[in-house]
Amino acid sequence: MTAVLPKRIKDILLGDSPVPWLAPLVTMLVVFTIYPLVYNIWLSFHEYAPFKRRLVYVGWDNWSALVNDTRFWDALSVTFTYFFVLLAIQVVLGMLIALLLDSDEPGFGILRGLLTLTLVIPPAITGMMFLLMEDPAFGVLTYVLNGLGILSPDAPILATSSTALAGVMLADIWQWTPFMVLIFLAGLRSLPTEPYEAAMLDGASSFQVFRKITLPMMSKVIAVAVLIRGIDLFRAFDYMFVMTSGGPGTSTYTLSLYAWQQTFSFVKWGYGATLSLVGLVLIMIIANIFIYVSKVRW
Repeated sequence: MTAVLPKRIKDILLGDSPVPWLAPLVTMLVVFTIYPLVYNIWLSFHEYAPFKRRLVYVGWDNWSALVNDTRFWDALSVTFTYFFVLLAIQVVLGMLIALLLDSDEPGFGILRGLLTLTLVIPPAITGMMFLLMEDPAFGVLTYVLNGLGILSPDAPILATSSTALAGVMLADIWQWTPFMVLIFLAGLRSLPTEPYEAAMLDGASSFQVFRKITLPMMSKVIAVAVLIRGIDLFRAFDYMFVMTSGGPGTSTYTLSLYAWQQTFSFVKWGYGATLSLVGLVLIMIIANIFIYVSKVRW
């Protein structure tokens, strides 16, 4: 019996069975994805009772509370604003910069390499950098904007509800636009040259070449970049937490930040789980609609 077991194990490890290769991946999927999701769903039907020091079943109370929670709707509105505005800005800027850097001239390779530097900085550190640069007393961005007359000294960027979200967006644009640039550059460098040569012979302008040739051939690359970046933008948390903590008022409260506050500041574990599940459902709906419309194939 003892000789049969090692032989069986050896056959599995050295044979054609996919089990040894899939087992680590399946284990990680269960431990870090499926179990937390199932637990979060279970938690959304419970709530922590401080006096009892345990979770108690509350049924659909957490879900029904969302309807009348004005803070939730405000956070959802800020999240969608942040999502759509930044996605549009980063796609346009990313494509423009990628077109400028799509060259084999000396020095352009160094410039493309420098783009990766912003991506290795933790978002919390980037948020702290821009918090200092937008400080009303000594911030360099505040000084420049005041000097140009764009911003009033009496209206600090992060302390004014009308400009606070834009101040947070600056940090995101600075850090993650290079990510879009690198993806678009990879797509541009892989495009065939024959259509461009034919367009040059036909006398097409640069804008016509971009609109009729580059954009159609880059559509799938753009779609994948938008999908990846969009999912990340929808769960924005770091910059708001570091730079404004959701203020002033609720002007920079995103859904992720609100869920964190309810879970850890107010110890409403069930309601926080419900908010996070709402975010997950919205991301899945938006992502699948986008995949269907853009015809992205994995």
